[in-house]
Amino acid sequence: MNSEWIKALSQLEADATPAVMITVVDERGSTPRNAGAKMVVSAAERFDTIGGGHLEHKAIKIARAMLEEKQEQPRLERFSLGASLGQCCGGATTLLFEPLNAGIVQIALFGAGHVARALVPILATLPCRIRWIDSREDEFPAHIPEGVEKVVNEFPVDEIESQAAGSYFIIMTHNHQLDQELTEAILKRNDFKYFGLIGSQTKRKKFEHRLKAKGFDDAQLERMTCPMGIPEVKGKLPAEIAVSVAGEVIARYNAAFGSKASAPKDTPFEVPAVERLAI
Repeated sequence: MNSEWIKALSQLEADATPAVMITVVDERGSTPRNAGAKMVVSAAERFDTIGGGHLEHKAIKIARAMLEEKQEQPRLERFSLGASLGQCCGGATTLLFEPLNAGIVQIALFGAGHVARALVPILATLPCRIRWIDSREDEFPAHIPEGVEKVVNEFPVDEIESQAAGSYFIIMTHNHQLDQELTEAILKRNDFKYFGLIGSQTKRKKFEHRLKAKGFDDAQLERMTCPMGIPEVKGKLPAEIAVSVAGEVIARYNAAFGSKASAPKDTPFEVPAVERLAI
């Protein structure tokens, strides 16, 4: 049995890469692959096969459209394997499309100081994948939690470009000039879901003044969260600040995925069926 899709699942999960699993769930008559055949599709790659040909081409197109639209619910599609699909099998097949890793929050955290060292272990227990970035390797603890990638880069700003769209950015470095450079790079991207900068209202006003002088407008500056953290959690200890910031991160992703998370547990799950008949 070909297990390429199984290996792909493990790697995609480790990398927090969104993907769609396609499964043949029903077959009628002659079909390229039997029920149970699977393949996995990401934005850039595909693993295994459900039989090739126009059917597989169309399935990949649907999967990538789901990724582009950030769909989180599975869906069914039924295909007749006739002339319009360029298939000569003459049967029919039903495919299940299941989004994977759609609810995992990807975080880039800059700085490995006391607050970051208190924050990262909390974030690592949540549905998050963290890239923890600093230029000073000796600032990182000996043990890095599972789900956290340690990145040592002499030029941390270079890491902004490689982060996925829709990421969360958290800045808590030891250097105000570096904070400014990171802030500029993040705001220029403008495709993030959350951007938090550690500091006071005074720091925010100074940054806003400098950023406006460089051409950033009010709409961009409003997307910067500074100070960070939920106001109900007060204190200046690293652990207190870390809990406050983690609470804000949780609140943000719950706002995005809350409707799914708040559904009653005893509510039966139904896969929305969409028939797509190719005659």
